[in-house]
Amino acid sequence: MDLQQMRYVVAVAETRNFTRAAERCSVVQSSLSHRIAGLEQELGVRLFARSSRRVELTSAGEAFVARARECLAAADRAAADAAAAAGVVRGRLAVGVIVTAAAVDVPELLQRYRARYPEVRVVLRSGRSDDLVAAIREGELDIAFLGLPENRRPSGVETLVLDHDEHVLVVPAGHRLAGAPRVTLRDVAGETFVDFMQGTPARAQSDQAFAAAGLARDVAYEVGLVELITRLTARGLGVALLPSAFVRPLAASDPGLALVPVVDGPRRIECLAWSRFHASPATRAMLDVLGVAPRSRAGA
Repeated sequence: MDLQQMRYVVAVAETRNFTRAAERCSVVQSSLSHRIAGLEQELGVRLFARSSRRVELTSAGEAFVARARECLAAADRAAADAAAAAGVVRGRLAVGVIVTAAAVDVPELLQRYRARYPEVRVVLRSGRSDDLVAAIREGELDIAFLGLPENRRPSGVETLVLDHDEHVLVVPAGHRLAGAPRVTLRDVAGETFVDFMQGTPARAQSDQAFAAAGLARDVAYEVGLVELITRLTARGLGVALLPSAFVRPLAASDPGLALVPVVDGPRRIECLAWSRFHASPATRAMLDVLGVAPRSRAGA
């Protein structure tokens, strides 16, 4: 058994297709199939159930792929550590980012990072803050930019607060409150709201603010994309509460939206999060570009 065989198996498991897996691995399909068949013979089990239309992992295949990914990640880490010891940073950096990130200009940050570490391959993933934190804990992400309620910190990861922000009320330009100098949550509790999906950190920020004020509200539209929230709001279907640093540039270019400060509105923090265990050379390089000194841990 060797690492190349593991890479072939993982590629087939992810693509569910021998032809696409061979293309991903830059090898002819017959060679990939032959190496996997040899591995199955060595292990004495079938890793894949094949038919004319599809390829599925067997139970033995699922168990093998889970450990194969760990082995491949360890091999990549070993190569990256060896290169870093010689003064070269290379490998892979997986970065998570929420769609409303505003504390850091992520494209500009990646441009600076690329200029200093051109041999690192960067993978970007957007998602919910809680999902990104879980991905760091599972080793799927190296670092992430999060948005969380002000009184909340993610567990199981290292964090650094990058900025504090407050939400503003987003209303259609013709709304009765457009142009108001400020409002309170009580002033807007009777409005129809457009918000993020229930249970997400982005939604929790507004829910907690209304609960703390002893108020209920009607969330008629639950949306997974912030761009859709602003579009529905501009159409007059509801009002929204969104982080000011993120939404101000959008409203400046959209005459259909107006922003109103909220005296007792939600507040959030933007955080940088990374693994509390051994950070890869590529991760340490990113922390260096950000001006963050990672805390050392025993055994890390």
